[in-house]
Amino acid sequence: MTQAANRYRDYLRARYRCILGYTGLITAIVGLLMLTPLALLFFYPQERAVAPAFLVPGLALLAGGLILWRLLVPRTGATLSYQEGAVIVVLAWLVALLAGTVPFIWLLKYSFVRAFFESTSGWTTTGLSTVDVLATSHVMLFYRSAIQWAGGAGLAIIALSALAGPTGPGISAAEGRGEQLVPHVRRSATIVLGLYTAYNVIGTVLLRLVGMSWFDSVNHAFAALSTGGFSTRPESIGYWDSATVEAAIILLMLLGTLNFLTAYTLLHGKWRAVIRNGEIHVMAFLIPLCAGALFFLVTLNLYPTLGKSARVAIFETVTALSTTGFNTIDYRAWPSFGWIVLIVLMLIGGGTGSTAGAIKQYRVYVLYKALVWEVKRMFLPPGTVTEPDAWVGETRQFLNDARIRQVALFVFIYLVAFFVGSAVIAAHGFTVQESLFEFASSIGTIGISVGVTSADLPQAVLWSQIIGMIMGRLEFFTVIVGVGKLISDARQMV
Repeated sequence: MTQAANRYRDYLRARYRCILGYTGLITAIVGLLMLTPLALLFFYPQERAVAPAFLVPGLALLAGGLILWRLLVPRTGATLSYQEGAVIVVLAWLVALLAGTVPFIWLLKYSFVRAFFESTSGWTTTGLSTVDVLATSHVMLFYRSAIQWAGGAGLAIIALSALAGPTGPGISAAEGRGEQLVPHVRRSATIVLGLYTAYNVIGTVLLRLVGMSWFDSVNHAFAALSTGGFSTRPESIGYWDSATVEAAIILLMLLGTLNFLTAYTLLHGKWRAVIRNGEIHVMAFLIPLCAGALFFLVTLNLYPTLGKSARVAIFETVTALSTTGFNTIDYRAWPSFGWIVLIVLMLIGGGTGSTAGAIKQYRVYVLYKALVWEVKRMFLPPGTVTEPDAWVGETRQFLNDARIRQVALFVFIYLVAFFVGSAVIAAHGFTVQESLFEFASSIGTIGISVGVTSADLPQAVLWSQIIGMIMGRLEFFTVIVGVGKLISDARQMV
């Protein structure tokens, strides 16, 4: 081996000490999060027998993570590239997903694959589940909601709010949070976490006021604002059959799917910047259009009153577009047109820089602007230079060919994965319609189901959904870059 190769190997080893150190910090945070459900033992002391299932993995992760952090991270911190941030994000999420299986295996006696499915569904804020919520302890139900809350905020955001130094941009960009509310990365992460926490406090009180118990209020506020969709009731929000409960949940789902940068701009009274935001335009167009279509062509003839029909149409539109996954009815009674509308909404998804998943409204808006721009260019004189633009917060971003190409490639990869995953489900005996619906829900991290996801689902289908949820939450390129760099660097260091 040449001297240059030896130096590069030593450099990589030094960089991976930093990478493992920062991964250790996030691992410690995951450990703390796994301990939080134990607070419910003050209210439900009869459930103290479940404590070891959270104490053992939580304390192990906390101790191990802190040791890695203290021993491996330089005291002055380290600047991380996007590629190194991707490695940290991939490793940290893998630790969280694996650790998250322990309570399901320990308490519910699930197989590893089924437990990994439940853990992935929680951390990625998907909400698909095979858990019998009526036979599950309060501590376990809260645990499911807590990991959705953390997954919605993002492990990177939670970690960065505690970090100082130049570390932040590489990690936050890798987890899909490249936009900053303020120039300082740590300050931006703290503001996001503060907004998110405030949403949850207000949401919990609001749901209590409209008729939920305190336990249900906390769990559903966590699930609505993380756009996660886990419920404490087998009927989901349909259990209450209440217009006020549905209205409150709709408000929380919209807050969850709203870009934190847009929300921050709105809180500062900059209405003009919010109104011209492309994602706001997409929501303002899609929600009334799709709710109206569902009302007149689906729900009007299915439910006993006009009020119920309108409530179902509006609620199911918002839950699909926001990628939350709550529901008030059984979709199996719907005609095919209703399924198509929900599949399209689930593919589009929520706002960038929010807790929502799927393709994201910003990308759809960019492609729309690019299409309009391309058509206009056909009528302009040769050599005319123009560029479409889109507003993000108070910034006007010009969309050059490179940016449009990046968005188009992401959408292409997303749709290819969507059809491949749907084909895997269809290959196991489900109809094409069921397969498209269920995998759109998985890859978009939504969680509404037409009955495909069940306790006896074949393992191949479970794994396809697991992969879809992970790739959808981490947005493909992060996983590709993180795993690719790990493999490449491992070869160099051996």
